[in-house]
Amino acid sequence: MFNFLKRNTGKSIHVNDIDGLIGTINLIDIREPSEFRTGSIKTAKNIPMNTLLSNPEKYLKKDQSYYLVCHSGARSQSTCSQLIKAGYDVTNVVGGIGSYVGSKRQ
Repeated sequence: MFNFLKRNTGKSIHVNDIDGLIGTINLIDIREPSEFRTGSIKTAKNIPMNTLLSNPEKYLKKDQSYYLVCHSGARSQSTCSQLIKAGYDVTNVVGGIGSYVGSKRQ
């Protein structure tokens, strides 16, 4: 009845549950380069949010899965929502780098 209220928020994983996947997933840190330089998660590729959203086909393939991380999880959630609508398989890394306590920091 209220289907118009439903949003496709997509898949998510908490940042502190990601260590076991590092090295086997396509991890994209969507923060700005200056933020990325302060530290990220090993193997993360830095593609700023606006760059990724303005030309996703340059960076992503629709037949692959990607995990998006930012500082808190808000930008990555918004970006995931937009990319899902465009047909990409993306997972939001909830909590972001700011909450990360794992051992895979770079």
